[in-house]
Amino acid sequence: MRNAVIDFSKMTTSIVALVTDQVRNGETVIGYGFGSNGRYAQGGILRERLIPRILETPPKELLDDRDILDPLKVQTTMLANEKPGGHGDRAVAAAVIDMAVWDAVAKIEEKPLWRLLSDKFNNGKFDEEVLVYPGGGYYYDGREIDGLCEEMQRYLDLGYRIVKMKIGGASLSKDMARIEAVLKILGDKGENLAVDANGKFGLAEALEYAKEIEPLGLAWYEEPGDPLDYELHRKLISQYDGAVAIGENSLSHQDVVNFALYGGLRPNLDWIQMDPALGYGLTEYLHTINILKPLGWAKKRHVPHGGHQLGMNVAAGLQLGGTESYPLVFKPFGGLADNVLIENGLTKVPEVPGIGIELKSEIFSLFSSLTQG
Repeated sequence: MRNAVIDFSKMTTSIVALVTDQVRNGETVIGYGFGSNGRYAQGGILRERLIPRILETPPKELLDDRDILDPLKVQTTMLANEKPGGHGDRAVAAAVIDMAVWDAVAKIEEKPLWRLLSDKFNNGKFDEEVLVYPGGGYYYDGREIDGLCEEMQRYLDLGYRIVKMKIGGASLSKDMARIEAVLKILGDKGENLAVDANGKFGLAEALEYAKEIEPLGLAWYEEPGDPLDYELHRKLISQYDGAVAIGENSLSHQDVVNFALYGGLRPNLDWIQMDPALGYGLTEYLHTINILKPLGWAKKRHVPHGGHQLGMNVAAGLQLGGTESYPLVFKPFGGLADNVLIENGLTKVPEVPGIGIELKSEIFSLFSSLTQG
């Protein structure tokens, strides 16, 4: 399986189990975290730097005034003595721990994470249903059209409405044939198809694709160029009337704010897709939303990348624009809970404490192996 830039045959990720001294319903509270797809495992950073700093810190310095883990204090502790900037694998490693901390905090408070976020940051408001779309549409060597169409039809059969496919891994003419084939399955509803170049294009190629897809009225044109090339995006957006989506490879609030300030983004049209499991975690994600608000970015223009349950909790509790899902790929990490129902592209949020990793049997079995013995 590949996109326009990388294949995933040797891709790895990190998982963390955070065992607390808290007990709820006779069980020790354990928080679980992992990194999203698209980056590699960060075992060295976790074991040599971040985890030791947490374990060496007096517990009281990691707690809030209720003696519950404070995610901001944990993040500040694990990133002590780290230079500013350089937001790469360190950001992913920190996000893995941050996910585990938020999972544990919600379980200690005996709330689903989405409800905890709603109570703390959204005046008790939340969405009972969340818009979800499947990340996919990969290249199938030798079956470029048939394999793609079979994948997209499976998403529709599962209840999804908006789907996403990769571009940039073939010629423009071949990619347009792939797009047209998917549009036929969608009943020529361009607003239900997004395309993702994974940062592949230079300006000239990005504009060539933009010219071809603009009449189709697609849901969005994702990551057309390098995520740090704000000038490329500014020039592209000035000549493209459709929506653009960016952010999955913006690993800090500074990166996203720079995009908003210098990349030509339009707050009433474009989408921010920062990943709370890649860019220093949910703690950083909350800060990013807050700092973008004065720049005109409503919460509904945020759609978390990642394709798993953390994004769904964040989208529901903060009432964002939706979230990604990976029901067919990146197993066991991609996708939502077992037996989840998708109807017209919407899914209901679960009521279990924490993120809900226990509702996904394959991944929960993997995490359980960390704490056995």
